[in-house]
Amino acid sequence: MKRLAQLPLPRSSAAIRCCSRSRTGPIAFQSFLHTTIPKPATVIGNITATGPPPTAPLPSAEYVESRISRRRKQAELLKKAQDLKSGGSAKQKRFWKDVVVKRVDDGLQIHLDKRPLRRPTKEILIVPHNKPHLASAIALEWDLLVSAQQALKHHLIPMTSLVSRALDIADEDAAGRTEIRQSIITTVMPYLETDSLLCWAPEPSPDPPGYDVHVSRTESLRSIQERTAMPIITFLTERVWPGIKIVPVLDGNSIVPKSQPQMSNDIIKGWISGLPAFELAGLERGVLAGKGLLGAVRLLVEWSSELAHVKGEGTKEKFGVEEAAQAASLEVDWQTRMWGAVEDTHDVDREDIRRQLGSIVLLVSGQRER
Repeated sequence: MKRLAQLPLPRSSAAIRCCSRSRTGPIAFQSFLHTTIPKPATVIGNITATGPPPTAPLPSAEYVESRISRRRKQAELLKKAQDLKSGGSAKQKRFWKDVVVKRVDDGLQIHLDKRPLRRPTKEILIVPHNKPHLASAIALEWDLLVSAQQALKHHLIPMTSLVSRALDIADEDAAGRTEIRQSIITTVMPYLETDSLLCWAPEPSPDPPGYDVHVSRTESLRSIQERTAMPIITFLTERVWPGIKIVPVLDGNSIVPKSQPQMSNDIIKGWISGLPAFELAGLERGVLAGKGLLGAVRLLVEWSSELAHVKGEGTKEKFGVEEAAQAASLEVDWQTRMWGAVEDTHDVDREDIRRQLGSIVLLVSGQRER
């Protein structure tokens, strides 16, 4: 048997030799297990340096030029936007000089110089003869515009938009269609189930025994709600919808709203469906502005020349825009009196709801025809 060749072992390792035999002769192999001890890492302490900080890098010339060009482009876009807003561009300036109200056989027309004002349907906008204040308000809207582009913004011509809506309803009534009426009824009726005048806070809890602090307390929210809602509900159930019952939908600590009696819903729905065109358009705006149906109906009946017989002559108290706005936002007003108002939020909402409710008064009020 031949000796197996012995391979030298590394200095830093120990070798294990293994042998095996076969028919053709022995086969030898060796495997080595390295046992080299790893060297530990050398930890270098924090390197600190003294002296002034390095100089800040300077922008390159290309960067400066690109930034200047970007600023110039932004300034040009801003100037164009301001021109569009103020009507400074020659192409966007208004094409009319004077706005006048002219009386024709059908009613009152608003003329931009010699052109009559038209609705989106291309029909001439005509205000009834008994509403001269409404025609003057529309003429004032267009006289305050400084460009033709502003006429496309509904918030700048709210009375024009509102009258156009009322005339659309009138045209549909004359044609025997009821699409707009049914759409308005479907929109405003759900507000009866969530009317804020029918959602009352819980009764205030009494002071605990031994509470001897004598301070002047403000009126509770529950008391304000009852004092505001009850005269409106009484007027509606006695004058507008006699005999129906209107119940609070949320009272006390309840979290599940109640539904009004089915008879009450049917009577109110039938009354709304029979309103004249201008009153129906005013009711729609009042409900959407105040998020409630009862206050909008109360304001509508108070000022409508078509519903003067419903109001009667015995009512001495006037329900105006201020009363309707307070009824629609009494919870917010109560909170802001306690904790303060948010600038550019609560004050803007306060004026906006009065603007929208005031437009209803202009829309439905009018002189009695003799």
